[in-house]
Amino acid sequence: MSSVGYRQLWAADPDGWRAAGAAWAGLVGPLDRRVGGLRAAGGRLRFGWSGAAATAADTRLAGLRDELASIAPALIEVDQVLAELAGGLAVAKARLSQAVAQAEAAGLLVDRSGGVRVDPARVRPTERAGVAAAGVAAALRAALDGAAAADRVAADRLDDLARAAGTGWASPPPPGRPALGAAPALVSAWWSGLTPAQRRWLIGREPALVGRLDGLPVAARDQANRLRLDAWRAELLAERRRLLSRVPPGPLASIRLRGVAGRLAGLDALVGRLTSGGAPRAYLLGLDPAGEGRAVVALGDPDHADRVLTYVPGMTAGLDDASGELGRAARVLERCAALAPGERSAAVLWLDYDAPDLLTEAASAGQARDAGPALHRFQEGLRVSHDGPPARQTVLGHSYGSLVVGVAAREHGLAADALVFVGSPGVGASHVAELGVPPGEVWASSAPDDVIRAARPADELGRRALLGAAPLAAVLGWPDRTGHELWFGRDPSDPGFGGRVFGSGRGGHTGYWDPGNPALDGMARVVLGR
Repeated sequence: MSSVGYRQLWAADPDGWRAAGAAWAGLVGPLDRRVGGLRAAGGRLRFGWSGAAATAADTRLAGLRDELASIAPALIEVDQVLAELAGGLAVAKARLSQAVAQAEAAGLLVDRSGGVRVDPARVRPTERAGVAAAGVAAALRAALDGAAAADRVAADRLDDLARAAGTGWASPPPPGRPALGAAPALVSAWWSGLTPAQRRWLIGREPALVGRLDGLPVAARDQANRLRLDAWRAELLAERRRLLSRVPPGPLASIRLRGVAGRLAGLDALVGRLTSGGAPRAYLLGLDPAGEGRAVVALGDPDHADRVLTYVPGMTAGLDDASGELGRAARVLERCAALAPGERSAAVLWLDYDAPDLLTEAASAGQARDAGPALHRFQEGLRVSHDGPPARQTVLGHSYGSLVVGVAAREHGLAADALVFVGSPGVGASHVAELGVPPGEVWASSAPDDVIRAARPADELGRRALLGAAPLAAVLGWPDRTGHELWFGRDPSDPGFGGRVFGSGRGGHTGYWDPGNPALDGMARVVLGR
């Protein structure tokens, strides 16, 4: 439909559209099993059958497998389309509610068709009342236009998929691929030159490449990475079998077994969030089960959001607790929705670096420097792939993650409108001017009982607390710092740093996301630009 009526929008059910999309995505599993069945059948035929007929049958089975496998990205795309429609309708309904509340406050009536008039029992029909009615009518039209736009985009994308079903889902692209680590602008230009069928071929046949290229649309990366989930889980299971085959396992193997178990549990938790059909939809932008494990997951589609947060966690972060770190990003996103229900926001957990596990590792900025180029490319990619007017981009670093953000900004530059540091041990800079972001858009917060304050020798209670909890801290040399310096430079919440500060309640080093902590609202307001 080309327009959405007032009653239609009130009756719209975003959750219903979201559930319908999840049901389509749920068909990927049965489809994969059918493809596996055809592969097994082909293997049995080759074992006991030879000759021209056998070769022809094998070729036909391979073709059927390819045809079935090519449908999987389209099923995921339907889920994406319907989830985005649901998000657009939810925002439009929130705007509609705001307009009706505005009318009620002004003594106006909104009829069942969306017409606005003065309530004579409450307000005299004056010029001022007429102006208020015109403002409410404009707000109602904006909400309805937003719903209609979301509806048109969804209808167009579903029409494209329906046409592809008749003409062929996929076709091989021309030779040439961008290398991993290529400039996002070059990646985007290459992708733009491909047809939809060529893009689907790449997603289905080369998901390891598509899923990792910064500059590609979020939807394409999500489709490619979801296709690899079973393979990543198989990797971890194979690693566990290798370790269990050692009898006796030995202390080192036992430690590694616990690590594998943690990563398996973390992967399963992420898969649960990816497939839950919950709001907002989760997009898988990267995953690596090796080592401590890495993950990049967005809540909401950054390519279509008005505000985008990138959250970089700190020490000990890994795949085993990626869902917990994602929960922190989700809490900021929830506050954004509460403070600005008529705007679309998205939040990304960026855990694509080797975070320190021990204080001795965290004493060095080496791992932060190693992460800098990747964070720089990722933020550039978000800028390049965004659809429509540029979103407000905020990068938030917690603990050692704040050093990652600061070093990336200072040494490589970040495509960010605002930087936020919470629980920071220092950001690798002595003044905000080194970060390449306007001073008014660099923010910091430090809880009064955050143990990181032990990095300031002036805070004797904090220093004693950290030394008591972690004796290794005694070797870090913190008592030799000045009262304004932390482990990695001047405290970003110190006035001399030149940024801005928002308050935090008590909650220790990880309490910034606790319900009721003013720091949570502080982070959300920076994301919204308020």
